[in-house]
Amino acid sequence: MKLDEVIRERRKQRDILLMSHIVIGYPSLDASAELVATMVEAGVDLMELQIPFSEPIADGPVILHANQRALERGTTVEQCFEFAERVAKQHSIPFLLMTYYNILWKYGLDAFAARAASIGIRGAIVPDCPPEEGAEYLDSMKRHGLAPIFIFSPRTPDARLKMLGGAGEGLVYVVARKGVTGANTTFSADLDTYLARCRAATELPLAVGFGVKERGDVAFLTGKADIAVVGTQSIKVMEERGVAAVGGFIRSLRG
Repeated sequence: MKLDEVIRERRKQRDILLMSHIVIGYPSLDASAELVATMVEAGVDLMELQIPFSEPIADGPVILHANQRALERGTTVEQCFEFAERVAKQHSIPFLLMTYYNILWKYGLDAFAARAASIGIRGAIVPDCPPEEGAEYLDSMKRHGLAPIFIFSPRTPDARLKMLGGAGEGLVYVVARKGVTGANTTFSADLDTYLARCRAATELPLAVGFGVKERGDVAFLTGKADIAVVGTQSIKVMEERGVAAVGGFIRSLRG
């Protein structure tokens, strides 16, 4: 079953799904595995596993720090694949890889896609690889049955929204505002208008991220998006109160 089909099946049981995000190796590989298990138990429906990179240009201070610390601890791409394979076997939710193009280029685009598919990964988010420059990436993802996931932003023209929606598979990652992860987002009528534009541009499920922090944000997105994405806030909770507290935070998002 394709990723978008899996999402639609899950949506039959829930008004909106939750997607969480971790940086593999932060604060350690063991803690990352515990964090995944805690989030799955708390009810997340799918998860991004970020392979740490030295220049994560789409990420704000919290996730940037997590990337830096994971790299300082010596986390390698090979360890990330081994980690992803382990959690994909242990948990039944779909897992996506998130990273930056240089990681794929150095590993080898086809080799990266082949390895991801072989370990049970369902797709990838590569923010700095637009479809115009990603023909080889797209071919490799298609060849290995993986979903290349592209990003909508508020300043993206309607024609380009449609082009990106047509180039991608699985879902579309909708950035709720301009800028990087972790800053405040105003969930308002302006966001309503933008989400309506996104919905008109693609039939793929919409996953809205950048600023989802509390139950009210998820409630606002219900009926307008298919998935609410929580990343920075769950890392903050872990840093302030420990891995176990993340479960309660995830549960609180559903009320």
